Amino acid sequence: MTEELARFIEARLDEEADLARRCDGDGCGEWSAHGHTVDFCQVDLAGFHPTIALHVALHDPARVLREIEAKRRILARHACDPWPCHDLRDLASPYTDHPDFPARAQGGAVHE
Repeated sequence: MTEELARFIEARLDEEADLARRCDGDGCGEWSAHGHTVDFCQVDLAGFHPTIALHVALHDPARVLREIEAKRRILARHACDPWPCHDLRDLASPYTDHPDFPARAQGGAVHE
């Protein structure tokens, strides 16, 4: 079960990393929020509520890739556990609505 869940998590991290790399464009630097505007380096997009602008900027591709690498290190530390530990189940929990989520993990995706 742990191997199946680890492969599932790795596939989701690969998808997110690929998307982050494609969003980085020319690698110009960090995204930032300025009031109602998000600076994507290549273009500024206005019209956001300031809180939404901050949320969008928080998903800067470079930051997302750092977060993915941290999750990969956690995954590597626990991928050989005999049963998915709480860390792996927590890493998997954001993806419970994904069609490939392992059915056997459904009951234990998030520890209570």
